[in-house]
Amino acid sequence: MTTLGTRVAILRKQRGLTKPALADRIGIHVSQLRRYKGDTSQPTLGVLRRLAVALAISADVLIFDQTERTIPDGLDHHLKAIGQLGPEEQAAIRALIKDALRHQARRLASFER
Repeated sequence: MTTLGTRVAILRKQRGLTKPALADRIGIHVSQLRRYKGDTSQPTLGVLRRLAVALAISADVLIFDQTERTIPDGLDHHLKAIGQLGPEEQAAIRALIKDALRHQARRLASFER
């Protein structure tokens, strides 16, 4: 399991950014960035947001290890395919998912009674 500091370092290098350049982009001192890398300090939510924007990633990539954010049972493939559909098809799929979740919630609530 990788730490936030390690993930930031890997992403920074992949983007070709130096520590001072990344620190400047997110508005912190380079010594603070080093503390994140060393896992001796944790960034605030605001800094996490700025890091995600500067590294052009979703914040969950910084917060969660890869194994913590995987989608089970090959759903990632299906979700990527849905992302390629037009807005009307995506809306229909969202409605279907909402209905399925409501049905599941009702079913689970009936077991609790």
